[in-house]
Amino acid sequence: MCNMTFEEPSGDNATERMDSVASALEDVLSAALPQGCITVGVYEAAKSLNVDPDDVVLCLLATDEEDVQDVALQIHFTLIQAFCCENDINILRVNNMQRLAEILGGMKPGGEPMDLHCVLVTNPQSSTWKDPALSKLNRFCRDSRVLDQWVPVINLPER
Repeated sequence: MCNMTFEEPSGDNATERMDSVASALEDVLSAALPQGCITVGVYEAAKSLNVDPDDVVLCLLATDEEDVQDVALQIHFTLIQAFCCENDINILRVNNMQRLAEILGGMKPGGEPMDLHCVLVTNPQSSTWKDPALSKLNRFCRDSRVLDQWVPVINLPER
């Protein structure tokens, strides 16, 4: 069973670690974007997970304060989390959707805003991705699971 809780560590060391993980996340997203290894949107992510879950290396679930009250979105998140747990896909909750939009460009072609509530990072078509920042995120997710924190929360800092 997948326990989906989060207990925030305290202290300066924990803050430095979280900043380092947030920076690694930005690096991974920045590297994946030009390679076409990003799937954005709850429905698009669900379709991609259904087609080839082994290709997904990271799942981000992003919210802002007003999203907490969106029951439909929370149900989608629960289903996506369960699927990712069953398929050994690392999951992170991301706060600060505005910063996430800045990193990913924020707009679809044609000027329509992207649904950033769910973002998948996939392997490039040509090879398995070897990225030190992705390795750091994978280690962080693994360490969090050991502490029974199946969906750790990352706060992306403003720039």
